[in-house]
Amino acid sequence: MIPGGGQPNMQDLLQQAQKMQQDLARAQEELASAEVEGQAGGGLVKATVNGSGELRGLVIDPKAVDPEDTETLADLVLAAVHAANDNAQQLQQEKLGPLAQGLGGMPGLPF
Repeated sequence: MIPGGGQPNMQDLLQQAQKMQQDLARAQEELASAEVEGQAGGGLVKATVNGSGELRGLVIDPKAVDPEDTETLADLVLAAVHAANDNAQQLQQEKLGPLAQGLGGMPGLPF
């Protein structure tokens, strides 16, 4: 509400919502093109994901490959992918967090 008990100006609210929508679209585009890395085993396995968490690359050092122990390699791959996804989520919070907080301050929106 506006101080003094007045009603919010609908045109202003619509402009604010449109600007937030544009900011959100821009942030989502930045996330889609950003790449973050996660690693495991002291860098023996490295996973790269985009800001949305989509796996884009995987590098496995030959020293990590033991034909007798594929379970450890699988664990390293999973750990690297999880680390990369954690980094992607942190990036999402940095890019989208302020936008979500802005939406929460608009009257009539369920956020």
